[in-house]
Amino acid sequence: MGRIDETRPFLPVNIAVLTVSDTRTLDNDTSGATLAERVAAAGHRVADRRIEKDDSGAIEVLLRGWIADPSIDVVITTGGTGITGRDVTPEAFDRVLEKRIEGFGELFRMLSYQKIGTSTIQSRAIGGVAGGTYLFALPGSTGAVKDGWDDILVHQLDNRFRPCNLVELMPRLQEHLKPQAG
Repeated sequence: MGRIDETRPFLPVNIAVLTVSDTRTLDNDTSGATLAERVAAAGHRVADRRIEKDDSGAIEVLLRGWIADPSIDVVITTGGTGITGRDVTPEAFDRVLEKRIEGFGELFRMLSYQKIGTSTIQSRAIGGVAGGTYLFALPGSTGAVKDGWDDILVHQLDNRFRPCNLVELMPRLQEHLKPQAG
C-alpha cells in the first residue's frame, strides 16, 4: 500500500474543474463544488472551474483550451460519463487524448463496486494524457467525485506519494516532442 514520504516537498498542481451538465449552475453544482473544495483542501490550486452542457463538441473545445494552457496541469471533469444519449464526456475525451490511463477507470470501478455494487458498470470513468496535461472524467454524483478524489487522485497528484505518483512524471509527459540527438 502506498504512503506519503514526508521527506519530500509537496508540489501543488494547477487543476481545472469542469462539470458537464444540462441542468447545473454554479449555485447548485454540488459535485463540482465538492471537487473544487477537495482540490483546494489538498493544497492544490483550482486554476479554473466551469460548467458545460452535455455537448461533446463544446466539451472538446474547452478541453483543448485547457490542454493548450501551460498554467493548467490537470483537468478533472464530473458528469456525462454514463450510458444515456446525453452522456458524451468520454467521447470528447477520446478526441483529445494522446494516451489513455486505463488503470484509472478500472480502479475507479473496482472501488465503486465496493460501495454501489454492480451499478458501477454504468460508469465510463476515464483518464489520460494530452499535451502534457492529465485529464480525468468522473461520474456526476457527489459520491463518485469523493470516491475518485479521496481514493485515487489525491494520492496520485501528491508528489510525496510512494512508491510512485503522476506528479513526478509531469516533466516527462512531452518527451516525444523533444528533438532526438543524433
